[in-house]
Amino acid sequence: MKKKVIAYLHTHWDREWYREFEVFRLRLLRVFDNVLEMLENGDIPSFYFDGQVAALLDYLKIRPEKEPLIRKFIAEKKLFIGPFYCLVDEFLTDRTCFEKNLEIGLKISSDFGCEDFLGYLADTFGHSKNIPPILQKFGIDKAMVWRGVGDLPADFVFNGVNTVNLVRGYFMDIFSARISIEEKAGWLENDLDKIAPKASDYILMPIGADHLGVEKDIAKQVAEVNKLLANYEIELGSPFDYFEKVKFETKFDDELRDNSKTFILPGSYSARMKLKQYNTKCSYLLEQADKLQKFYGEKYNAVIEYAYKLLLQNQAHDSICGCSTDLVHRENITRYEKIIQIANTIIEELRLEHHFETPVMRTTEPISGYEVVKTEQGFANEILYNTQKIPVTEDYRTIYTLKKSPKTRTELQPEVKDGKLFIKNIQVEFVIREDKGDTYNFGAVEGDYGKNAEIYELSGNAIKTSFFDVNFTRSENLINFTINWDNKFKNKLQQVRFLLPKPVTETFSEDMNTIIRREFDPDYDMLKHLPKTRGIEVKTNFAPMQRLVWAQGFGVITQGLTEYEVFKNGLSVTILRSTGVISNPHNPSRSTPAGPPIEVPDAQQLGENTAEFSVGFFDIKDYQKYIDEVFLPII
Repeated sequence: MKKKVIAYLHTHWDREWYREFEVFRLRLLRVFDNVLEMLENGDIPSFYFDGQVAALLDYLKIRPEKEPLIRKFIAEKKLFIGPFYCLVDEFLTDRTCFEKNLEIGLKISSDFGCEDFLGYLADTFGHSKNIPPILQKFGIDKAMVWRGVGDLPADFVFNGVNTVNLVRGYFMDIFSARISIEEKAGWLENDLDKIAPKASDYILMPIGADHLGVEKDIAKQVAEVNKLLANYEIELGSPFDYFEKVKFETKFDDELRDNSKTFILPGSYSARMKLKQYNTKCSYLLEQADKLQKFYGEKYNAVIEYAYKLLLQNQAHDSICGCSTDLVHRENITRYEKIIQIANTIIEELRLEHHFETPVMRTTEPISGYEVVKTEQGFANEILYNTQKIPVTEDYRTIYTLKKSPKTRTELQPEVKDGKLFIKNIQVEFVIREDKGDTYNFGAVEGDYGKNAEIYELSGNAIKTSFFDVNFTRSENLINFTINWDNKFKNKLQQVRFLLPKPVTETFSEDMNTIIRREFDPDYDMLKHLPKTRGIEVKTNFAPMQRLVWAQGFGVITQGLTEYEVFKNGLSVTILRSTGVISNPHNPSRSTPAGPPIEVPDAQQLGENTAEFSVGFFDIKDYQKYIDEVFLPII
C-alpha cells in the first residue's frame, strides 16, 4: 500500500532580504493575485500564507479591493493566515516582543475570520525552548519547525506542544522545475524515501519556496506524478489535515540548535552588530513606554501598536540577523530611529503631565542626586512638549542629560599587572581574529586563534590598548565598560575574552527574558572540524544570548551584544564582526552557499562603533537585579 503524503501549498515570504521591501512587494502582488485566482477557479483546494499576516497586509495596501474575496476564502478554510504578525527570529528578540507579535497577529487574523493556527517556524535559524509555552499561552497547541532539529522524528512533542519536524525543509520547488514529469517523480520518490523512516503512516510535504508562486497546473502535475510514484500518493491539503491524522509521542524539551542535519547559520547572531544594539535599545524603551502609558490610562495604545509593528518588521530573521542588502538595513535603521522617537516622546509627555522622575532626564539645569552623562545644545522639553508654546531662538541653550547617581559604588576595580588586564582573578583580553565568512557564518581560518591587544596602561577610568581605548564606570554592583572606536578592520571578528578559573563546561544565559542552561565541551575546537565536503556547517561553541551570559559566578550583561563563545576556560563576547558579503560560497565554516553572494560593504561596519557591557560577580538566581542595574526600568 502506498504511503499517504499530505502536501500543502505555500510561499515563504521574506518581506526583505536579497532585494528590498518594495521590490519584493511588487513580486508579492503577482504571486498572490495568482493564488486568489486559482482558489476562485477551484484549481487548488487551499493555500497556507506563511504563518504571518504582514505579507497579507502589505498586499492589501495595494489591492484593497481584494479584501472581501480574501475574507471569503478564509471563512471557507481555503486560505490560512497568522498567527504571527511577522516571522521574527527566536534568539535575537525577547519575550515581550514575541508575545506582542502573537497578540497583534492573532487580533488581525481573527478579525479576518481565521480560526486555525499553528506556530509556523519553518525557516527560523534554530528554535528557543521558551517558544512553546508562549504559544500555549495564546491557545496554540501546534507548531512546525525545521532548522536545528537534529535526529528527531517527523512528529514530536516540543516542550509540551505537538510539533512537526519538516525533515527535508519547507523548500520544495520541484514542481516549478523545467524537467519532465518522470524526472520529477524520480526526484520526489528519492526525497520521500528520506522522510519516510522518520514519519509514521503519513508524510507532510510542503510545496513552495521563498517568494515562489504556485504553478497553474499544480493539481495536474500531482495527478501525473502519483501515477509514477511506487510507494507514495500525494494529496493536496493543509497542514491542519496532517495534524488530525498523526500521533505525537517522542518528547523533547531542550532548545533546537543541532546543526548536524540543517544549517542554523549562527554567524547571524553577530552580523551587523549595530542592528542588534538598536534592537535591544528599542525593545527596552518601547516596553517601558508601554508599561508607563498603561499605568496612566492607556491613551497611547494605538501608537504603541504602530511602533511594535515597526519593531517586529525589523525582527524578521533576514532583517535582525543582518543578512540582507545594505539598502534593506538602512531602512531598518530608519525604523529603529522612529521607534526611539515614539517611545521617548510618550515617556516625556507622561513625565511632564504627571510630574515623575525617570532614570535619565533632559533638563536645562543639573539636579542634586544626579550625574551629568551628556550635555547638548537644544530646547528644554518643557517647551518642546507644551502644545501651547513654540520654541524661539532665545530658548536654544545648553541641555543636561542626567542620570541618577548610584547610592554606592562597587569595590570592583580593573587592574593592570605585567601588561595584563584583570578584574579580581579574571583576566580580560581584547582579541581580533580573521573572518573569511559572511553574514550567516563566521568563517574560521585554520590555525588562527586570534591576536590579543596589548594593554598599555590604566589611567583614571580609561584603559589604553593597541586596538582601542576602553572607558569604564563603577555602579552599585558592576563595572560598566564602554568602547568607542573607529573600526578600520575588514573581515575580522572582534571579541572581549574573559579567562575564568576553570574550563567552561556550562553557561547560563538570558533567552526570552528567562535563564537557560547550556552545556559545552570546552576542548572542542571548531578549527579542527572545518568541512571538506558539501552540505556541512561546522559545529561551533558560539551561542546566542539576550542580555546576559554567566559562568562560574561571573556575569556579563550587554547592551545589544548578542553572541558569546566558549573555548577552554575562555568566555568570549563578540563586540563586532566585519564581513562584506551576504553569502560567501567559499566560506570555510559552511561548505554550501546559504544565499546569494551579494556584496554588502556596510556589513564591514567601518568607522565609528560602540560596544557597552557590564561585569560583576553574583549568584545567577539574582540576575534580574543586575540587569535592572544596567537597564534602569522606569516603573
